[in-house]
Amino acid sequence: MTGKKTGEVPPYGCTPESGCTVEAVLSVDDRGQMVLPKDVRQKAGIGSGDKLALISWEKDGEVCCLALMKVGNLSGMIQGILGPLVQEQE
Repeated sequence: MTGKKTGEVPPYGCTPESGCTVEAVLSVDDRGQMVLPKDVRQKAGIGSGDKLALISWEKDGEVCCLALMKVGNLSGMIQGILGPLVQEQE
């Protein structure tokens, strides 16, 4: 996918071909909370009590992308690092 006027590639490599889609637009309230829409939770298999990891990517010293992933889907190495943190919060 390229920009309409300049032909430039969108930032951070997020294109329909890469599997990247916008599922919803969320608002953050005064307490920093947001709600994942029910259809998105169902599609992702996220249920009450599931633990999610917040993953960020940086570019040029700024966070450019955020993603949520079910803790159970993280690779073994990352689970080893985050496991104790998740257990502390339970």
